[in-house]
Amino acid sequence: MEIVLDKKGSTAATLKVTIKADDYQPIVKNKLKEYGKKVSLKGFRQGKVPTSVVERMYGKSLKVDEINQLLTQSVSKYIKDEKLNIIGFPLPDQAQAAKIDWENASEYEFFYDLGLIPEFKYELSDKVNVSKYEIQVDPKRVAETLDNIRRQQGKMDEAEKVEEGDYVNGELKSLTTEFATSTMIPTEKVEKAELKKFIGKKTGDVIEFDIDKAFTDKSSIAHVTGLTKEEAETTSGKFSFTITGIRRSFPAEINQEFFDKIFGPGAVASEEEFNKKLEETIAQNYNREAEVLVSRDVRKEFLANTKVEISEAFLKRFLLVNNEGKISAEQIDKDLNLYQDDLKWLLIRNKIGEDNDVKVEHSEVIQRTKELFMQQFGGMTSLSEEMEETMNKLADNYLSAENGKNYNRTFEEVYYNKVLKLIESKISFKTKKISVDEFEKLVQAN
Repeated sequence: MEIVLDKKGSTAATLKVTIKADDYQPIVKNKLKEYGKKVSLKGFRQGKVPTSVVERMYGKSLKVDEINQLLTQSVSKYIKDEKLNIIGFPLPDQAQAAKIDWENASEYEFFYDLGLIPEFKYELSDKVNVSKYEIQVDPKRVAETLDNIRRQQGKMDEAEKVEEGDYVNGELKSLTTEFATSTMIPTEKVEKAELKKFIGKKTGDVIEFDIDKAFTDKSSIAHVTGLTKEEAETTSGKFSFTITGIRRSFPAEINQEFFDKIFGPGAVASEEEFNKKLEETIAQNYNREAEVLVSRDVRKEFLANTKVEISEAFLKRFLLVNNEGKISAEQIDKDLNLYQDDLKWLLIRNKIGEDNDVKVEHSEVIQRTKELFMQQFGGMTSLSEEMEETMNKLADNYLSAENGKNYNRTFEEVYYNKVLKLIESKISFKTKKISVDEFEKLVQAN
């Protein structure tokens, strides 16, 4: 067997593999003998079928299988031995493969295209500077959050007159058809112009409105009438609505019971302490989100300042082949910059990991999987002995599923996080204090 690498430049190469008869014939002959012992053919006793007949029946398929296996093993070994850094995997030259004469030839040539990735350098030191964000929570945001919590923790009760945000029960009737039903109308779903007809009304009052003007969304009409979406599409005209009850969500009172319900018994003892605790909690939540933004900025910094050469032509072809018709050439062209950046970032962080001997232990993969399950079980932080055993079984089942794909995904996640922590420990950060509004704009811009 002979393998020759023909470089077409720094990012592309062709691999020529020549397989001779001596490479595959001995194994094929042995397999034919084994087949001969098992073949049942009319006119011959089992195990007595002539080798020439067995070869006519199975020789070609056995030869093709053996050569394909040799190709896979030899090409992989060559790439590993020569320490070639490539995009994905070698792509066979299908045009050349179509010309192969499997029946008559004994020596075969195969060609593969490679997308080479040349050596590149990166800067991993305190010269690399990335912004970190410290979120400052203003009193307005605290007040808005408090209002939302009070509404969520409040209770529904009867009201005398309709106000915006109320839920109004009543009898809905069409003024042009026989349709009638008991229903509840959420005033928040009613269009502003028609909502004026509801505001201030009491139990027993009758309201007339055009249903298409009151609800511009057909799904809202379906909800209010109880009709199917298809039936709601054809529902229109004037309706009357006789109010039979008004329900309103009254916000929870600010007292010790409210404090204990939100932060736990005795955590805060006054409205001032509650607001301070609420401000801290909001800041913590936003600062966790800010950590995600930091990782994005680290990625941007390394992409902008690390020159990684890749072959666009090979990458396009590889994406098309690897995704087996799931994406079109047009989609690849449209999103090529995104694919290139994803690949470059993968190469950069993997090289940083290799250069700094970052390793992932099996126990770390198990632990990460258990953490994910614990989050699904309400964010529990400690486990009983019985629950620990259950979690171990869940983790094992999950990681062994899908032929190990779940294991590989979790392994890559753990590896990436370890590399990212290493990067963040080496570079420098400049802390910027920004408001919640500024932070939200920053997130949207990214």
